[in-house]
Amino acid sequence: MSIFVGSAIFFANSILLGFGLAMDAFSVSAANGIANPHMTLYEKFRISGTFALFQFIMPMLGWIIVHGFVLYFNAFAPFIPWIALIILLFLGIRMIIEGLRETSDEGTAEAVSAGRLKKRTLFAQGVATSIDALSVGFTISGYNTASAFTASLIIAVVTLILCLLGVNLGIRIGQRITGRATVFGGMILIFIGLEIFIKGVFL
Repeated sequence: MSIFVGSAIFFANSILLGFGLAMDAFSVSAANGIANPHMTLYEKFRISGTFALFQFIMPMLGWIIVHGFVLYFNAFAPFIPWIALIILLFLGIRMIIEGLRETSDEGTAEAVSAGRLKKRTLFAQGVATSIDALSVGFTISGYNTASAFTASLIIAVVTLILCLLGVNLGIRIGQRITGRATVFGGMILIFIGLEIFIKGVFL
């Protein structure tokens, strides 16, 4: 199938695909904002940029797999919801435990919330929220290389914008529930993990 990169339908489909794929990243960004209501502008872009990068890489990786290793991907696909569930459950539970420790130590919560999200935690969140985008490789399997790259780039830009909105929304909520923010953020991560799992396994 020939795809014309400049067509309005192509761009509209890519933007809609970006919105669909970015919802989990948006929710996790909001959870990070809730848990970290005093984060800097750099941290906002660091979080949003990471999610955007993963949302660019995964569709492209899926496209490459479909064109070269489709049998291996078919065998791996059923494990995607489980991987997302395990990662987000782990991160959510750890965040809740840290939040409970913060509230028990007077004056610690604000200092922790102002800190940066650890690289490995942000990496794990990026994987968990974007791993389902591998399946987009099937959706864009008919695209040529330039079209697949452009679609993935549009998805990344949409993700970046939505995640920035999510972080700022989370910060507003977090500022109102100081002392319980990290616990609430952890609960959101667990909920997102369960939502991805149920959607991927049962629906």
